[in-house]
Amino acid sequence: MYEMRLRAYAKVNLGLDVLRRREDGYHEVKMVMQTVGIYDSIHLKKLKSPGIRVATNLFYLPDNENNLVYKAAKLLMDEFGLPGGIFIDLQKRIPVAAGMAGGSSDAAAVLYGMNRMYHLKLSKKELMQRGVKLGADVPYCIMRGTALAEGIGERLSPLPPVPNCHVLVAKPPVSVSTKFVYENLKLDGSLKHPDVDLVIEGIRGGDLHKVASHMGNVLESVTVPHYPVIAQIKEDMMQAGALQAMMSGSGPTVFALFEDEGLAKQAYQKLLEKDQAKQVYLTDMFNVRE
Repeated sequence: MYEMRLRAYAKVNLGLDVLRRREDGYHEVKMVMQTVGIYDSIHLKKLKSPGIRVATNLFYLPDNENNLVYKAAKLLMDEFGLPGGIFIDLQKRIPVAAGMAGGSSDAAAVLYGMNRMYHLKLSKKELMQRGVKLGADVPYCIMRGTALAEGIGERLSPLPPVPNCHVLVAKPPVSVSTKFVYENLKLDGSLKHPDVDLVIEGIRGGDLHKVASHMGNVLESVTVPHYPVIAQIKEDMMQAGALQAMMSGSGPTVFALFEDEGLAKQAYQKLLEKDQAKQVYLTDMFNVRE
């Protein structure tokens, strides 16, 4: 196999709770992860000459060892002594540094693609074990679908698919540092924790309304006060008829679940007109597991 084209899908968090700060500095989390239909496109091509070449449609993204797709390719090339080189063309659509695991999903796609192209015969579990070396979200991005993530995000338990619905995604024109958000999270008695178990109950029961009514993200307690535009977008989505609107990951991306396609399309149009968000997408759940 000389070349391969892949889609790297984004994720949102239907529930995100932080339980404690561990002795090693990482945070213990409990999250419900969900793949959505927004994706980056990746084209892999074998090269005769050694080395890893990366091209991207965004000028500000690194095209060297600082890009996760480069690191993913290098991990497999070094471990298996793969001959020649690899060219990676990365076309980004997933908002960057936005709480949607775009970089992790790109890395996961490269691992998956190179495993097939070079006939490495690694199982999904073996790919996930390698993926966690690149980042806590990479194993989930290899698994995809609906899952409970625990530990630092690497302990994954598959869940039944969420009832399909329309997902409105909006990324405001601000940048958020995940490190800053976690460092400023106050894990004291005043913090309101979402009930992730009730979100899971809703998923297992196929009850979209129960899922939506119990969704929550503890990191909003840090990000929203610093970036009020997040709260404004959430409010606009709810007034437009969303079942629930919430920040994904450490932000600043906001997403909302709509049962009614007409309302979702109207909300999408209103967000475009208000110009509060830099990127706006209307998509759906992506529940296929390969």
